[in-house]
Amino acid sequence: MASRIDELTGRIAALERELDGEFDAVRATWRYRIERGRIRFEREVLETHRRFRQTVAQFLRESYLPSILTAPVIYSLLLPVALLDLWVSAYQAICFRAWGIVRVKRSAYIVIDRQHLGYLNVIEKLNCLYCGYANGVFAYVREVAGRTEQYWCPIRHARRVRGPHAHYREFVDYGDAEAYRTRLIPLRDELRAQEDKH
Repeated sequence: MASRIDELTGRIAALERELDGEFDAVRATWRYRIERGRIRFEREVLETHRRFRQTVAQFLRESYLPSILTAPVIYSLLLPVALLDLWVSAYQAICFRAWGIVRVKRSAYIVIDRQHLGYLNVIEKLNCLYCGYANGVFAYVREVAGRTEQYWCPIRHARRVRGPHAHYREFVDYGDAEAYRTRLIPLRDELRAQEDKH
């Protein structure tokens, strides 16, 4: 029996599809398209971007001093993030293959494209590369963890979880023993059959 939670999560999924349409509208507004994985802006837009680029000296002069001083701390996470990326990739290569689960497509989560924006200087581009990589790794890890949780323990928590992964919507209600026993195998089968839709 579908619960009110199931109904609400279905509405969230519908809103996410609507959001995809809005991203298409934004592309039209800012006059760019994606061709074979590359972003293409119209010529006038590229010229406008160049006019808004700050020099590195101007950028540093206008930067907040604590932001500059904490940059080494921020960038010190690069090695742990890269190790996490490597370890989770190995984890899913071994475990997902053993369980028959469709593996997460890493490139769908780690999107690095902001360095192509003409209005960013070299420091801003480097920052955007780092943020795109680090946040992409975290999203990728979250998807791998979400599929793992769906495989082993697809039960919603008793308390509300802030920002749950996409698979959480399909989990059974906390305390519903019958649904757990009847839905566990179908939820596992779903992971085996699905394309990488997330």
